[in-house]
Amino acid sequence: MTDLQSIRNAGRTLVMGVLNITEDSFSDGGLWLEPGKAAEHGRAMLAAGADIIDIGAESTRPGAKRVSEEDELTRVRGAVGALIEQGAVLSIDTTRSSVAAGALELGAQIINDVSGGTLDKDLPRVVADHDCLYIVQHWRGWLAGSHGSTPDADTSHYEHGVLADVKDELMRQVDAVIAAGVDPERIIIDPGLGFSKPGVEHNLPLLAGLETFTGTGYPVLIGQSRKRFVSSMLADAGFEHVDMDDRDNATAAISALCAEHGAWAVRVHDVARSRAAVAVGNAWRAYSNR
Repeated sequence: MTDLQSIRNAGRTLVMGVLNITEDSFSDGGLWLEPGKAAEHGRAMLAAGADIIDIGAESTRPGAKRVSEEDELTRVRGAVGALIEQGAVLSIDTTRSSVAAGALELGAQIINDVSGGTLDKDLPRVVADHDCLYIVQHWRGWLAGSHGSTPDADTSHYEHGVLADVKDELMRQVDAVIAAGVDPERIIIDPGLGFSKPGVEHNLPLLAGLETFTGTGYPVLIGQSRKRFVSSMLADAGFEHVDMDDRDNATAAISALCAEHGAWAVRVHDVARSRAAVAVGNAWRAYSNR
């Protein structure tokens, strides 16, 4: 078993590779649904330098429909079983306590809960009963506000500014999971880029204010990869046709900046590109702190 504190307190920004075993994720839905292909892609990300593989079997994109608990668990178990033999550090992207428990029993080390403990009240208790890390993400509601033309429009008003409100709400979520028994030394936080935050105006303040989150004392995960707001930033800069390559280049640029400003990890689809960017950001931060 990998030492959890060495992961949480790595001293450098880590690269978390995204393994979506889903039919409808926004950028790679269906590509890795078959167990053999999922395992192959996970091994490829490890070879490209991923420090952690984040396995998700249910899409959380706006408009996505929930998969059955049985299907999610089956998909996750298959991927964990294939990759644990490779010595991979595995994170499980789930909001269900049963899926978390099943994956942890097989050897997963991290639970990445995009609902931050709000959707399944038993999930924090499962985490408390296991030797694992817990990523608590900010999100105001499961696919809430997806009824109009702008996803999450109903949940994206921030009365005191997005940076202040997200930080305060996220810290309340952290307090709640601690009250449920989770050790604070096991918690990692995530401001939830793109979740209840549809536009550049919602996400850029969180990135520019990263120190607000690192200043809490908790490690901070940033999940910017290929998000809608990344495309919007490029369009605003004059890009006429933003393709996936453009998104991955922009994602890598953000990864470098996040590393330079002290993020614990970046969650990305293109591991090789962001690994190089993160290496530069880590070196920059180390030099600045000499």
